[in-house]
Amino acid sequence: MPQLLLELFSEEIPARMQANAARDLERMARERLAAEGLLPEALTAFAGPRRLTLVAEGLPAAQADRHEERKGPRVGSPDQAIEGFLRSTGLTRDQLIERDGLYFAHLHKAGRPTPQIVAEMVEAIVRNFPWPKSMVSGVSKLRWVRPLQRILCVFDGEIVPFEIDGHVSGDLTEGHRFMGSGQAFRVRNFDDYADGLARNFVVLDPEERKERILDAARTLCFARNFELVEDEGLLDEVAGLAEWPTPVMGDMDPAFLDLPPEVIRTSMRVHQRFFAVRDPQSGFLVPHFITVANIEATDGGKLIASGNARVLSARLSDARFFWEEDQRTKLEDRLEKLKGVTFHAKLGTMYERVERIEALAAELAPYVRDDEGTKAFAVRAARLCKADLGTGMVGEFPELQGIMGAYYAEKEGYEPEVIDAIRSHYRPQGPNDDVPVQAVAATVALADKLDTLVSFFAIDEKPTGSRDPYALRRAALGVIRIILATRTRIPLLKEVFFHTAVLAANKQVRSDEEKLRVVAQLEEFMPGISGRAAERLRKMAFEISENEVDRYRAIALDLIAFFADRLKVLLREQGQRHDLVDAVFALDEDDIVLIVSKVNALEGFLGTEDGKNLLAGYKRAVNILKAEEKKGALPSGEPVAATGEEGALYNAVGHMEVEVEKALAKEDYEAAMTALAALREPVDAFFDKVLVNSDVAAERDNRLRLLLKVRDAMGRVADFSQITG
Repeated sequence: MPQLLLELFSEEIPARMQANAARDLERMARERLAAEGLLPEALTAFAGPRRLTLVAEGLPAAQADRHEERKGPRVGSPDQAIEGFLRSTGLTRDQLIERDGLYFAHLHKAGRPTPQIVAEMVEAIVRNFPWPKSMVSGVSKLRWVRPLQRILCVFDGEIVPFEIDGHVSGDLTEGHRFMGSGQAFRVRNFDDYADGLARNFVVLDPEERKERILDAARTLCFARNFELVEDEGLLDEVAGLAEWPTPVMGDMDPAFLDLPPEVIRTSMRVHQRFFAVRDPQSGFLVPHFITVANIEATDGGKLIASGNARVLSARLSDARFFWEEDQRTKLEDRLEKLKGVTFHAKLGTMYERVERIEALAAELAPYVRDDEGTKAFAVRAARLCKADLGTGMVGEFPELQGIMGAYYAEKEGYEPEVIDAIRSHYRPQGPNDDVPVQAVAATVALADKLDTLVSFFAIDEKPTGSRDPYALRRAALGVIRIILATRTRIPLLKEVFFHTAVLAANKQVRSDEEKLRVVAQLEEFMPGISGRAAERLRKMAFEISENEVDRYRAIALDLIAFFADRLKVLLREQGQRHDLVDAVFALDEDDIVLIVSKVNALEGFLGTEDGKNLLAGYKRAVNILKAEEKKGALPSGEPVAATGEEGALYNAVGHMEVEVEKALAKEDYEAAMTALAALREPVDAFFDKVLVNSDVAAERDNRLRLLLKVRDAMGRVADFSQITG
């Protein structure tokens, strides 16, 4: 079947836009072809520095004829309504069909040639392409990411004729700007096109460009017993900068190796788009780099490498200046500068944020590891964790925040635990990033992320749909991953609630009597609150009006629901069933370690025959109770002992309740599931032999009470009504 080939050739397309552009081109073409009833056998898009390409295989030569029946107004409707329907269909009244008191129009549309549809499709795509940024060039009003120069559009070996603001479609393309023949060449199908580009030094497929870069760069390193420092993000970028990527190894001044390696790598990556090179034995950087040229130089790239080395030296000289200048001021002394840095207009300065993180770290430390050393180090690290935001190095390289603070803290002689916490408190920053597991580092990372979450929820800046400008979903997943990795047993609701209260309060000092009254109200809301948290409110002397407590509670519960949603996402990605997650969350748990343990135990239990059959029995019991509840209130009170299968179930439930309570007290959820499994046979026998809706009212009420007892006893472990299957 015929093939469609489309190329949109322009000036350089920014590398960061190319991958999305290829996806958008494929999506828009697929949607428009499908709307016309044209379904290609295969549809592929490619993006490169100067061209977007689409190839569609197996399109028909023409659209199939289409028949449509359209329902119109009732027979006898006003003439105005009937005439409007006729205008919309293009028919006359005698062509309408009457059926069941209605007019119907039978429409026949002859299929159009595919080239005609393609021409309309391409124009719509070009005029409506969703570039993040675009421009208008020359006399044309056409917007494109960079000036559009040529449109190649060929279907079944023939040009698809159309014009878009002076750009006439054709069958011409061209190769590499410098290494190609310099002449445009004609193509009639994708094979001709790909072969012609290859002969003219253009690698069309971005994946092939990346493989070419990696293979050549690794070879250059291997030849000198070095190792390439691979960087997936940088690889994606440089593959979008060169049509004929050619890695070249260059030399840098070895004197710069006394800078932190992160500084060298970041300077290479951000300013020059170079790959770093290291010694595979020691792991230390060596004074070399890999740059990716867009040409094969006649001198093997020596001139390119030399020029790039000079530019890199200038950049690293700037970095050395910042490195030396920053060390003239201690981190503690930099905190004053943060008083002039706004964190958010509604949330105060960065200094106030540091104060909140410091206070929260003191509260969280005993949950992570209950010893005074951990708490002291965590408070110290929390106080210093943002200090490097005022350094010249972080001003130049924002990617190094935290990392530079750790280096400066090390120079000032701080404890290793404090240094590690400063370095890693932003982690994890993505699904593949490492999680801080050392107690002090985990504490500060939790405090930083919880403060971010509470702060933005308190001012109603929550994620909506795909919009999440403050990366709150990532922060919540980070909290969950740290808690699970460190097995930290933290009551999130309590900590979130009190941090919300502290955040929302202002610093106007109130009377001791009024403060104590507010604390008492908070304690009433959440019984068993630790004296430590209550003392925190007294000591900080924040104003908390009594009528604000309910607002804080609402914010806290909203945030806990957000955590629940993020945990579901994480567990689903790990293969857990979403209904099991819902079944455990329905118990209003906020201890993430406990929740995950229950989900795992529940999954194992429901994988057994006892689990499957008991679940079926549970659902039968719940359905009976729901049906009876519609007739009136269910009987209250405890069931009484009986004989036969009813008595056996009564005894089994009583024994199961005792065993489940013991297991839950020890947090032995496998044992709790084993106790539930003992109900399987008595439940089956009960439904086989006992009529719940007995004609004897006392028997009926007792049996309903027994089913209620089964439901409630099982509900201590999970809400089985949430489980499907």
